[in-house]
Amino acid sequence: MEKKLDVICLGAAIVDIPLQPVSKDIFDIESYPVDRIAMTVGGDAMNEATIISRLGHKTGIISCVGDDAAGKFILDSCAKDHIDYEGIRIDPNIDTSMNVGLVTADGERTFVTNRNGSLWKTNIEHVDMEKMKQAKILSLASIFNNPLLDGKTLVRIFQEAKKADMIICADMIKPRLEETLDDIREALSYVDYFFPNFEEACLLTGETEEEKVADVLYNCGVKNVVMKIGKRGCYIRNAEGAIIVPAAKGITAIDTIGAGDNFASGFITGLLDGKDLQECAVYANCTAAVSVQYVGATTGVKGRQMVEDVLAKYREDYK
Repeated sequence: MEKKLDVICLGAAIVDIPLQPVSKDIFDIESYPVDRIAMTVGGDAMNEATIISRLGHKTGIISCVGDDAAGKFILDSCAKDHIDYEGIRIDPNIDTSMNVGLVTADGERTFVTNRNGSLWKTNIEHVDMEKMKQAKILSLASIFNNPLLDGKTLVRIFQEAKKADMIICADMIKPRLEETLDDIREALSYVDYFFPNFEEACLLTGETEEEKVADVLYNCGVKNVVMKIGKRGCYIRNAEGAIIVPAAKGITAIDTIGAGDNFASGFITGLLDGKDLQECAVYANCTAAVSVQYVGATTGVKGRQMVEDVLAKYREDYK
């Protein structure tokens, strides 16, 4: 099949409504003022598709939304960022998921979510396999984020992707329904690049040391474990051994929400640019470094030059 797209991102496309700043006595006040109330797009697949498109690659998305105003808002955002959204299924029987985020002045957060929205209802019937195969790379934006895309379902999706000679990347979040490593072990065996963060990976594997955590995931069949380790950068484990690729220096983070999605976007961009593994990780670290300096998952990286500027400083810092 002709590869019309560089990458297609599979996962959640939702609407976020962040409310900031709020205090814990919000219910004691009849009318509570905040600085701003506005809808923004969110969700792992939406975040990745947006950033990768802005970094210059042909990007598509596979997700599910309802036939409602929030769903239209997501489609309009895709069009604005030149994302191919033919893979978004509009299901009139569900509501587009919306998250209301309550954020305190010191950055503490909680989210009010709809357990009956599209994020929770997306299933294998919403996944357009033929559209997926139009891309060189499949990015499963987050294992466990869409609960109905469980381990067995992911195996079916990944098998179809491999039949089309696709590279498979995947991120993860903490299990929503007490899923275990055994539930996704077979699915992981198809993954070429896996991007868990260290805390999530510890919970999943039961280990607490970076080397042991990465070894457990590698032994599931993951070709390259690329584990995010916060301010230290990322820890890579593959057949050649293990290395740490350090984070960008001198970065003051004001919002880490979406940093993982930006990391994955930068890494995938590196792959598409033909970079080697270590250079992909450097580019991922620099993309995340741009993101955390802005509030919101997709408000930081406006284009490739922003990442290139951080990358140039990175090269100087690590001469």
